[in-house]
Amino acid sequence: MWLFIILHLFIGSTLAGSVVIAALTMGYDTLVPILVGAGIGFVAAFPVSWFVAKQLRGLS
Repeated sequence: MWLFIILHLFIGSTLAGSVVIAALTMGYDTLVPILVGAGIGFVAAFPVSWFVAKQLRGLS
């Protein structure tokens, strides 16, 4: 569980930042699209973090 939380910390911020940058690049530069993009990245990081943690646990 700790590995999942630590991975989500890094993967979540990376995905949220990427989606926010994509929104800004497309011209959505108001508060709502930026917050929605950050939320989408945060939520999308849960399954990604779970998968990565599962794969890393299988290596040891």
